[in-house]
Amino acid sequence: MSYFYAMSEPLAERIRPKTLDEYISQQHLVGPTGALYNQIKKGMVPSLIFWGPPGTGKTTLAQIIANESGRPFYTLSAISSGVKEVREVIAKAKQSDGLFTSKNPILFIDEIHRFSKSQQDSLLGAVEKGWVTLIGATTENPSFEVIPALLSRCQVYILNAFGKEDLEALLLRAIREDALLKAKKITLNETEALLRLSGGDGRKLLNIFELIVNSEESDQVIITNTLVQQKVQKNTVLYDKAGGQHYDIISAFIKSIRGSDPNAAVYWLARMIEGGEDVKFIARRMVILASEDIGNANPTALVLANATFQSVNIIGYPEARIILSQCATYLASSPKSNASYLAIGNAQQKVRETGDLPVPLHIRNAPTKLMKDLGYGKEYAYAHDYEDNFVQSEFLPEELSGTTFYKPGNNPRENAFREFLKKHWKDKYDF
Repeated sequence: MSYFYAMSEPLAERIRPKTLDEYISQQHLVGPTGALYNQIKKGMVPSLIFWGPPGTGKTTLAQIIANESGRPFYTLSAISSGVKEVREVIAKAKQSDGLFTSKNPILFIDEIHRFSKSQQDSLLGAVEKGWVTLIGATTENPSFEVIPALLSRCQVYILNAFGKEDLEALLLRAIREDALLKAKKITLNETEALLRLSGGDGRKLLNIFELIVNSEESDQVIITNTLVQQKVQKNTVLYDKAGGQHYDIISAFIKSIRGSDPNAAVYWLARMIEGGEDVKFIARRMVILASEDIGNANPTALVLANATFQSVNIIGYPEARIILSQCATYLASSPKSNASYLAIGNAQQKVRETGDLPVPLHIRNAPTKLMKDLGYGKEYAYAHDYEDNFVQSEFLPEELSGTTFYKPGNNPRENAFREFLKKHWKDKYDF
């Protein structure tokens, strides 16, 4: 390796592991008892989706799988590739040696969640017929971002953010093995600031570490928290979409809305927007909040949140910020109730405790004569045939008769619900 090339190649690339033995972290997948260890060693890896934060070794693991199994390795980035590029790679893969054997080529697609439906559709035939083994990498939940047909043909594995021991091991390996770093005398006196700034992202850790080492004129470099804070500009971690700030800020955003503070909500929203957060992630969280924290206190909140999710997917940045702001301030200013959230939790707990209790005969479906003869649907009272569209009946299994799951919240709309239910159910439910 020439000196110029080494200087232009980032540290993370220079020390990228080539084998499983060199690979740090993700022991739940590639450790001796990991879910993928034996498959990789045997070269019998199926199509996979790696889901995890940036800098957790998704690309590296895909390359190691190809190396360990001796397969051709093709790579595409969903940011810069379209259907044309996918088809070209598949055509090359079909012509590769080892077709119809366990040595079929591996096609690695980085950020596969950025592929459109048509782009993902173009992969289906090649994966299904075994022309390629697909390995996709994504930082987003594949259940939402990968089409069902493709997802059903792949195993999904989660890669976790690097822990403290993993990050420290990565630093020590860089000092020990990188040709440029070995030329310096580097001492790790303190690592807390480095680890905190990395946010569990191995690539980011190495980038910051290399920046600090290269900024020191002396060949003797002593890493301390103070040195790290001095060398790293504050805006380096203004917003980390995968690290601690990502989770802290979305937490602050949600809690500000739950706490009915639109000013704080729009501030944390601005922090996410300025940091380049995915609009779908923000909108999706507001859809959940609209039901969990507002619910029947204002059912329109869910309608608006869902409309926001649909709209920002069409609009995108920068205009999507306006739609997100409208929704966030509306939700924050809305009356709150978690009654529906508590109700389903209570009901699920009761199901787990009591099992599959029989449906009362009078509310069973009776599409056949035999079912009618057995009493299915007998004596069912059709509510709309009665005054106020209501009739006293029992809809719960006998063992749960009188059990209350939903207790209306204390807000104008649910107070009206409470009065309606009290009027008709009298003392049956304890509100």
